[in-house]
Amino acid sequence: MKQDSSQKRLYSIVTIASAVGFIASFLQMIEKVELLKNPQAVLACNINAVFSCTNILDAWQSSVFGFPNSLMCIAFFALTLAIGLVGWTGGTITKSLRLFFQGFALFFIAFGFWYLAQSIFVVGGLCIFCIFCYAAVLTISGAWLRINQKDLPMSSNDKSALGRMISNNNDIFIWLSIAAIIVAEAIIKFV
Repeated sequence: MKQDSSQKRLYSIVTIASAVGFIASFLQMIEKVELLKNPQAVLACNINAVFSCTNILDAWQSSVFGFPNSLMCIAFFALTLAIGLVGWTGGTITKSLRLFFQGFALFFIAFGFWYLAQSIFVVGGLCIFCIFCYAAVLTISGAWLRINQKDLPMSSNDKSALGRMISNNNDIFIWLSIAAIIVAEAIIKFV
């Protein structure tokens, strides 16, 4: 797929958001290691009773697949950062690889939504690093949708409707709505 300036801009968004997510995941992993070494440690990301990484990192939801979620996020953001850099610098990325990363990002949207809801309503706290990671995932997913809009396995009518939605920037409203739901959940629980 030959790139135009808007494609390069979208890949720059994927790259920058991936870098933010990678840094947040890496910092969270450092905090998890510190907590494993010393369960009484006072973590730098413990801001108050609501924004408490210790509460979150001690919960089973933070290791849902048997290892810290932050390791999974580090891998996701590192891979997405690499593919974003390839696209940003004008490299060719195959349709199947782009669609794979779209699906990968959608998995993380669903997983992150579940995880943040669990953090808010079950654990009773929020991790500031998780918020940055989820914001990065939403941004990455939005950019992938715009990059892949013409290649998604959809009917031509659906592609046309998606194209109109994107040209009117209504897709941004959807991503912001997802973020607003998380914020509303936190407000309902903690305010």
